[in-house]
Amino acid sequence: MSIEVKRKEGETTRSLLRRFTRRIQQSGILIRARKSRFLEKEKSRRERRGSALRRNKIILEKDKLRKMGLLEEETKFRRR
Repeated sequence: MSIEVKRKEGETTRSLLRRFTRRIQQSGILIRARKSRFLEKEKSRRERRGSALRRNKIILEKDKLRKMGLLEEETKFRRR
């Protein structure tokens, strides 16, 4: 979809630009663009399961290292 605005006789560039932005807002192009800006493709069930298994493996490994004293305890709140 393209928005086309032609300059009227005696119209200033400022009012032309204002008319153009109003048409863009009314068309909903900006809303659609903002919605799809950070849209990520949904992962398949296999991919979700694989990443969950990796996360669990990392958590278990960290717990094991903490119990052995090879990894310091993580604080929940960062100090600045």
